[in-house]
Amino acid sequence: MNATIRVLVVDDSAVVRQVMSEILSAAPGIEVVGTASDPIFAMAKMRRDWPDVITLDVEMPRMDGISFLRQLMAERPTPVIVCSTLTSRGAETTMQALAAGAVSIIAKPTLGLKGFLNDSAQELVAAVRAAARANLRALRAGAGAGAGAGAGAGA
Repeated sequence: MNATIRVLVVDDSAVVRQVMSEILSAAPGIEVVGTASDPIFAMAKMRRDWPDVITLDVEMPRMDGISFLRQLMAERPTPVIVCSTLTSRGAETTMQALAAGAVSIIAKPTLGLKGFLNDSAQELVAAVRAAARANLRALRAGAGAGAGAGAGAGA
């Protein structure tokens, strides 16, 4: 069994993709297998080389992260860490991300993003390691039954 955790970074910000990739690549046992600026590009890359863990922004062009997360969990459950400026503690987007299957949430600030990411490097690496251990097999078994139940209410 390969002990290396393979990560895909999905964020529309080139700076975030670069900094997160550098942080994760520097951590022993973690390999960034790719980056994507939106979920459409991410799916194309994932079809060729499926990651063990995905870091995912929420606000992106062409498809938002929550919609992508729901689709991903219905089709092929994969541990996802949502990293967004919209995911502060208790925020509606945080609840949606967790309900859709995110295993962890990291709230990004709107200002000082690069410094925050560097300061939060240990938290990010720890979240990726924990996500890689997440057991999502139960999601796949129950994906057909009740998938998306209540998702349309109040949305």
